[in-house]
Amino acid sequence: MLDGKRVLITGAARGIGAACALELAAQGAAVLIVDIDDEEVNTRADALKRSGYAVEAATVDVTDAEQIQALAARVEERWQGQLDVLVNNAAILDGTSLDELTRERFLQVQDVNQNSVLWMTLAMRPFLRRSNAARVVNVASILGVVGTPDCVSYASAKGGVINMTRALAVDLADDGILVNSICPGFVDTRMALLPDGSGHEHETDWFKDIYIKYGRIPLKRAAQPADIARALAFFCGDGCGYVTGQYLMVDGGVSSTM
Repeated sequence: MLDGKRVLITGAARGIGAACALELAAQGAAVLIVDIDDEEVNTRADALKRSGYAVEAATVDVTDAEQIQALAARVEERWQGQLDVLVNNAAILDGTSLDELTRERFLQVQDVNQNSVLWMTLAMRPFLRRSNAARVVNVASILGVVGTPDCVSYASAKGGVINMTRALAVDLADDGILVNSICPGFVDTRMALLPDGSGHEHETDWFKDIYIKYGRIPLKRAAQPADIARALAFFCGDGCGYVTGQYLMVDGGVSSTM
């Protein structure tokens, strides 16, 4: 349980981030959810507060240094500068082919999906140092360790998050901050919608055939966001006291068949 812990989650307006907010709040944490989508993140926070959870919202672009510093100032004021858990989840999807990929798009994906992890962690480091059980959990992806077509920007960024997790775990160990990451596989979120708007990736014939019928995913289903949130919660709690610099594949076993 996370009674009395203070938690900050980026990219928490929907999907995995929203599920993490619910899971950690249900375990007793006070949670500050952050997202670039002002309306959605406040709606999410209001719904969780109506359910009796200690949740607040902040609208932040995690690629903007001034907005990150303003968020740090809010943590200083609201929580007296103490933070126990930082979940770096903010990300954008990219499926641009190599023939169409531009330098600007590649750098944008790196900035949101990878660089923000570092800058958020550094901004919150002074507060995490004050915790007696500080945790940073980065949401990477199975695409950070395997290749797939039309995914060089996204896969590069998520691969960077995995190795950044290892490096930060070493650098922050003397501060008493544990740093780990999780690697979701196929998850039923907005990112699973097909780019052309024609439907849902998990409802396509090829997904049902290859991944479900023939067992490329051994558990034969896509994950729900709550599946990822429950796994992530392990890294936030006391049971993770001697685990740092690791990544956990939360993918129904699909990486075992690759």
